[in-house]
Amino acid sequence: MKVVILAGGLGTRLSEETDLRPKPMVEIGGKPILWHIMKIYSHFGFNEFVVCCGYKGYVIKEYFANYFLHQTDVTFDLANNKMEVHNSGSENWKVTLVDTGINTNTAGRIKRIQKYIGNEPFMLTYGDGVANINIHDLISFHKNSGKIATLTSIQLPGRFGNLETDENGTVKTFQEKPIGDGVRINGGFFVLEPEIFKYLEGDMDDVQWEKKPLIDIANDGKLSAYQHEGFWKCMDALRDKIELEDFWKSGNAEWKIWK
Repeated sequence: MKVVILAGGLGTRLSEETDLRPKPMVEIGGKPILWHIMKIYSHFGFNEFVVCCGYKGYVIKEYFANYFLHQTDVTFDLANNKMEVHNSGSENWKVTLVDTGINTNTAGRIKRIQKYIGNEPFMLTYGDGVANINIHDLISFHKNSGKIATLTSIQLPGRFGNLETDENGTVKTFQEKPIGDGVRINGGFFVLEPEIFKYLEGDMDDVQWEKKPLIDIANDGKLSAYQHEGFWKCMDALRDKIELEDFWKSGNAEWKIWK
């Protein structure tokens, strides 16, 4: 099963990092977050990727074109025009990088990679979110659901601490960043049947996957939600990037499920 990764957006809320590179190439622990996402899938044996490029997509293409240079030691013999790669650490990945347009919205990007998917089920996720999700369990849930689309639902922690006080102002209870109010949100990590392309007919370039096609699929009773209770984090803004970097440096990167 192929893995499609949406990696073409402008990343405007992370402009401190995305002026020179697309958001999926912003680094956590010295590696692009795109690499971290691919390592999650690869851990479960899924090594064929289709990346939907857009804004500064050439940065992603150059990264994979020179992947071994980023991962290994290299000796350049300039006199003899030779290069020796030491301890090659390349991955067992097949990566198709597709230019899906700079301004194309997410539904249009998915539509443009249909020819690389064929008539087979595939997975889809965003190029800025990581999780310690069990991909095998996700796929099994999807197959048992009988639906044409499964998303992964997550529950965000609150941004601020909750406290309860008595009439004198004494704090009776305090909870730092509690789990939210029970509402679950779309966390990506989709499993999709090829039938979803029927919902992408016509001009989709200005259409958001979540605003039209996914709503239509849900209204037709063909969408299921796999509930992920573990770690999930989206790198939406600079504070998220800093938090992910802190997790990595402290050895508490829960999404690092690979060895």
